[in-house]
Amino acid sequence: MRKRVSTAKHWTSWFVLILGLAAVVFRFSTITTGQTAILKGKEAPRSLRLYVLDCGTLHIANMARFQLTKEEVATTDLAVPCFLVVHPKGVLIWDTGAVPDAAWEATGLTTVQHITLPDSQQRDVTISKSLKQQLSELGLSPADVNYLALSHYHYDHTANANEFAAATWLVREPERDAMFSVSPPGTTQPSSYSLLRKSKTVLLKQDQYDVFGDGKVNIMFAPGHTPVHQVLYLKLPETGPVVLSGDLYHYPEEMVLDRVPTFEFDAEKTRTTRKRMKQFLKDTGAQMWIQHDYFGNAKLRKSPEYYE
Repeated sequence: MRKRVSTAKHWTSWFVLILGLAAVVFRFSTITTGQTAILKGKEAPRSLRLYVLDCGTLHIANMARFQLTKEEVATTDLAVPCFLVVHPKGVLIWDTGAVPDAAWEATGLTTVQHITLPDSQQRDVTISKSLKQQLSELGLSPADVNYLALSHYHYDHTANANEFAAATWLVREPERDAMFSVSPPGTTQPSSYSLLRKSKTVLLKQDQYDVFGDGKVNIMFAPGHTPVHQVLYLKLPETGPVVLSGDLYHYPEEMVLDRVPTFEFDAEKTRTTRKRMKQFLKDTGAQMWIQHDYFGNAKLRKSPEYYE
């Protein structure tokens, strides 16, 4: 009898040891296989991560609106990215695309979506992946996003905003007032953000708003393109500081040729903001990612890969 008890204890010890080793191996694999595995397990990351989501390509026919010619730019196409910021304290989505997921069926094939704006302007956007699909690849749904921030209210930045109505909306009061006014600006698409009216909202008053309270994710006041247009300043631990431009620039050639689009809310404020941002980049060593820069965006790693 004693021998059988001893044998049972022996196998129990080995079983516990094997379970322990299996747990270590699993834990190691979730750390080393990248952020995708960590997010699917819903485990908070240890450091700041930035995902670049592909929300399509906007085709521009009238370059005169940008005070540029076709010959002056490398391409007239504009990238339409969305950005997912994953912080140990929560998840922020920055801009939500030009085409609502609900307006088309994602089949894995590239499709061209035609957009008619409230002021009758026409736009074409090529798109192949829905925003929800890209979140799903990370093990997330819109309900897992804690904060929504839009660089500004134009249609090509707000398309899927309604999907994040349960998140806390970080917005400046004049921007919100314009979006829900009786006659919103013509380049808005009110149906895409109508649900935000009832969202939990934080009205930003500071020139620089620290989202998570540790200085790593900052929404910066950058007026001109719209009355209270803003950019996102990130302090990534390995990549270094990055500024997501919103529409401070559309084409990189604007920086060299000093051109300002004709549809700015206040062109002089845009110029002032650009000068201020140029000094900020110099002082901080940050790189600016021009969100609409087609070739610049093409070089960026896309989700489920990430920057940290």
